Amino acid sequence: MLPANQSLSPSLRSCGMWRKRSLLALCRALGEVRRMLAPTGCVRGVRRMLAPPGCVREVRRDASPPRLCEGDEEDASPPRLSHTPLDDDGDLDVARRRPGDASSGWRRERVCPLILTQASGDAEDGCGEEDDGNEEDAPRQDIIRIEHTMATPLEDVGKQIWRGAFLLADFILSRPAEFAGATVLELGAGTGFTSVVMATQAKTVYCTDVGQDLLNMCQRNITINQHLTEAKASEVRVRQLDWMGNDFCTDAEEAFAWTEEEVAHLHDETSLIIAADVCYDDELTDALFRTLYRITSNLRKPSTLYLSIEKRLNFTLRHMEVTCEAYDHFRHCLQELGDMEDGRMQYRVERVLGPVPQFFQYERVEQLELWRVTANQK
Repeated sequence: MLPANQSLSPSLRSCGMWRKRSLLALCRALGEVRRMLAPTGCVRGVRRMLAPPGCVREVRRDASPPRLCEGDEEDASPPRLSHTPLDDDGDLDVARRRPGDASSGWRRERVCPLILTQASGDAEDGCGEEDDGNEEDAPRQDIIRIEHTMATPLEDVGKQIWRGAFLLADFILSRPAEFAGATVLELGAGTGFTSVVMATQAKTVYCTDVGQDLLNMCQRNITINQHLTEAKASEVRVRQLDWMGNDFCTDAEEAFAWTEEEVAHLHDETSLIIAADVCYDDELTDALFRTLYRITSNLRKPSTLYLSIEKRLNFTLRHMEVTCEAYDHFRHCLQELGDMEDGRMQYRVERVLGPVPQFFQYERVEQLELWRVTANQK
């Protein structure tokens, strides 16, 4: 420490000023790099990998200029786009609109009809033109009508139809002999689309998820497509199944509760379990695999599980690189299941390879995967 009557030499003062200016310039440069690398829709403090593509967020536009570092001059800052909102740290500032909030005068239709038809001809990229909705009122065996939402917050992702559900539906239609006459349990059924497709092959389908609103939507979809199940003399039962719970809900006062007879029938007759694109949160993925173990260990018959998933790549500020953490955790759980040695159950895990014929019009991306797990009691 210098004495009070002694000052820095001109060279030291110059060096200190140079270091201060260099640090300020480095701060501004890092802020610009993080701003350019941050993906649209990335919420600061929230892991974006938890929200699958399709969850719409709104960027908050602020007319006020960005804040400058202390001691910095306005004309010395690099130009910034006025329509790119940043917070105090230079991160992209994003706000999520609450469902049904029309305070700004902008509204979105929450529920939309979707008409799914079998693909015909050679459509580019696997996508065909959507039906115009003017078909005759008489039900057709090649059309599935699904009520769904176009965009949802994270907690309502089950109200959308994801590509993993299309892949699993294609696989079901390509293997009619494997599913014919079977009793099937679907976990995380969402809109019920995959259960409807399965009901065209199987005898009984337990279509399960959690949440009154979602299950109501699922039941409506089963009802408007019952002409497909009646033609096959099959049945779809919409039931509540919470992976965070430890048992089936049999409370008669609860909507979509199980009866004791249905629980017994499930354990006695089920040989197939399916789940389409349900692994996007580590806690839910852990709960899914606990549920799979609990159910398969109580089935009287050997069972086969089919799990579809889309490997989603996301850039995260936490790692400053592209990652796919939800997929990695799913693979980790699969490996643990295959390596399990508890003296009671034995699981064999394998990826379903080879081409799967495409019956529905959607984009079949290379990140889509289908996994098969066979479960046997020792």
